[in-house]
Amino acid sequence: MSIHNLPNKNTATPLAHIPNYDAKELTRQGPLATIQLDEKVYTLRITRQGKLILTK
Repeated sequence: MSIHNLPNKNTATPLAHIPNYDAKELTRQGPLATIQLDEKVYTLRITRQGKLILTK
C-alpha cells in the first residue's frame, strides 16, 4: 500500500477490509517468524517488551 492510498481523517475505511493477523499466532507463540515477499525474506520478532520488529 502506498502512502497515497492510506486513509485520512476525512475518509472512513471499514477495518473489515484490512487483513488482521495475531503476531503470536504468526510466530506460533515463539519470538520469531519469517515472512516472504517475492524473493525477499523478512524476520518478524516479538521483543521481551511486547513490541514488534520487522527486519530484512
